Amino acid sequence: MEEIWIIGVGQFGFLAFDRLSKNGKVRRFVLVDPVKENLSRCKSPHLVMVQADGVAYLEEHLHPDNSPDWIIPALPVHLAAEWLLRRMGPERLRRVTVPSEIEALLPNPVRGSDENIYVSHADFICPDDCAEPRDFCTVTGESRKRNMFEILGDLQFPPFKALAIRSRQLGAGIGGYRPKRLFGLFDKVQKARGKLLVSTACRCHGVITGLERV
Repeated sequence: MEEIWIIGVGQFGFLAFDRLSKNGKVRRFVLVDPVKENLSRCKSPHLVMVQADGVAYLEEHLHPDNSPDWIIPALPVHLAAEWLLRRMGPERLRRVTVPSEIEALLPNPVRGSDENIYVSHADFICPDDCAEPRDFCTVTGESRKRNMFEILGDLQFPPFKALAIRSRQLGAGIGGYRPKRLFGLFDKVQKARGKLLVSTACRCHGVITGLERV
């Protein structure tokens, strides 16, 4: 049975669970959220609910021999970056601010209060059920010249090195990645030195966190 961990069960996490649990495919879900009320909205015969911090849960329970088929990040932090920081510890990895000059290289960048940089091909609010076609935008009908995960993975911004993990679509408006991609990112960060641009992105949207390997 396919197993999916949804980390964060707010608006988008609940939407992901609701759609994936009703599409006719039998799946096992592990839902993680610190708020009991968020979890209690979810009903399924194959469901484990964990009231906990999502990053802490992932760091403690995700191992190569104990992995789901998919992880859906649906909490208001950059899960991949926060997992790396927690897994490696401050003596080996720390957060750094990315200079504002990078924003000229990015489509529609917005810097969050957490110093992450959020990017999008869209300058409008996308529908929450977008099918993410390969070549064009469903709203404008215009062609997509390049996927966001390719743009962020190929960023040239010395002295930072770009490392990106791709979010793949599991259903309309639902993105996630396989654990092996997360462990692959971890291996690359372990071998790196200096400053990094760690990103998670789908075809249209992405988030960038500045990190430094120490």
